[in-house]
Amino acid sequence: MSGTWSSTEIAGKRADVFEPSSPRPGRAVIFLHGHGRETLVDKPDYTQQFELHGLRCVCPQGGRAWWLPFICPDFDQQLTAFDFVRENVVEWIHRTWNVEPPHIGLLGISMGGQGALQLAYRHGRQFPIVAALAPTIDFHRVYGEGLPLDEMFESAELARQQTAILHLHPLNWPRHQFVACDPADATWLPDSERLASKLFSSGIAFESDFETSRGGHNWDYFSAMAEETVTFLADAFDREDRRLV
Repeated sequence: MSGTWSSTEIAGKRADVFEPSSPRPGRAVIFLHGHGRETLVDKPDYTQQFELHGLRCVCPQGGRAWWLPFICPDFDQQLTAFDFVRENVVEWIHRTWNVEPPHIGLLGISMGGQGALQLAYRHGRQFPIVAALAPTIDFHRVYGEGLPLDEMFESAELARQQTAILHLHPLNWPRHQFVACDPADATWLPDSERLASKLFSSGIAFESDFETSRGGHNWDYFSAMAEETVTFLADAFDREDRRLV
């Protein structure tokens, strides 16, 4: 028997949901998609790893709102994608699976990778477990290219002020962090390396992988990282359980 994917609605937004055949109680993962809005529903490498580790996963749709705490018409006229995850998705997980923070891990790729960091850095106690693959941390660099981002901020500088690194709290960071980027990803690798440097110099524990390569910022790379990334999440849940005990 293997786990299954299904579709549901959370606060009127579609979400893909994975239920393993033998779920580990008290654990759930939120996956935040990239700008292409692809979830993990048709990514067998992740399905296999979630099934192996008994991890439930919900993949909400957040449009192209960069998972930020700012209104983006591409997502919703009244609700931010950030608050949608932190409140509506978290409440759905609690109601459906009886799981609540801090037992909810965050996983994101590209735009969703920086979104996962945004949530974990702004609310470290609520989200102590985060894994970000090729996170587009310095998203202000694509301001002015006709993306919905242009509607969210009046200038690139105002966008820069909301980047994840600037919201890393010196006394309240996520206890379990994994950051990875393909060394061939020339556009976004510097973001991850700068984050790693800041974490290291601040004495904040984290894990990273800047060696695995599949040609850059693409699904070949994201899929190749499935085993390492989901294993990190599963181990982080174990460490968090031991800490709480």
